[in-house]
Amino acid sequence: MAGLKGKTIFITGATRGIGREIALRCARDRANIVVTGKTSEPHPRLSGTIHTVATEIDAAGGAALAIQLDVRDADAVADAVKQAADRFGGLDCLVNNASAISLAGTLDTPVKRLDLMLAVNLRGTFVCSQACIPHLKKAPNPHILTLSPPLNMSPRWFKGHVAYTMAKYGMSLCTLGMAEEFRAQGIAVNSLWPRTTIATAAIEVNFPEAILKASRKPSIMADAAHAILNRDSCRATGNFYIDETVLREEGVTDFDQYAVTPGTSLYTDLFLD
Repeated sequence: MAGLKGKTIFITGATRGIGREIALRCARDRANIVVTGKTSEPHPRLSGTIHTVATEIDAAGGAALAIQLDVRDADAVADAVKQAADRFGGLDCLVNNASAISLAGTLDTPVKRLDLMLAVNLRGTFVCSQACIPHLKKAPNPHILTLSPPLNMSPRWFKGHVAYTMAKYGMSLCTLGMAEEFRAQGIAVNSLWPRTTIATAAIEVNFPEAILKASRKPSIMADAAHAILNRDSCRATGNFYIDETVLREEGVTDFDQYAVTPGTSLYTDLFLD
């Protein structure tokens, strides 16, 4: 499948982890990838910068535009979107991947951390979507894909980390509302979430090592995202997709290829019963 050839994909938080994997998967279709993230210089503890990912995209066959971006800055978002549309002649897809996490209870969540999660997750998703939609309206098969969970209102998913849950569900509420708001214009708005934990820096920092080993690689999310972005935007909208389900629909049967430790029982991700 090479349906994204020549399409322009704007990805937030693309310097590492799932965002980087989605960028590289789309690049293999010879897509144009707008790599955004805060990291423009090497980080002492985290791998990857917008520039290293841009180099990887070019090597994979895509065309990259690297833009340093903090999604909390609405003016910077507007400018980045304009740069991208000017460079590539428009936008076809937005992937809202940037996210902040803190799995702490109410009394252990500093207000600064609450503000960060709400600003990056909820507000960032809204602002980036708002900035991209005028361009997406002109695209032949426009998509907004947000990395956020199904809206599972069981109290168990709030009890231990109410601030994080509110912030992630805020992203999902953007999907719920915007899918219906822009249905008539043919803009697909969907969410994607992994069935298992994914081996990223967030899991490495916030979970025990045993859970990291019982996770899947980010490539499963990239393959699922790629499949969704190739779907008909007039038919595939308003969904809260799960990575494994998407890939089974695409005919994938070998999921061991995605396991960090093949044969190990997998750890189910948050927000899924």
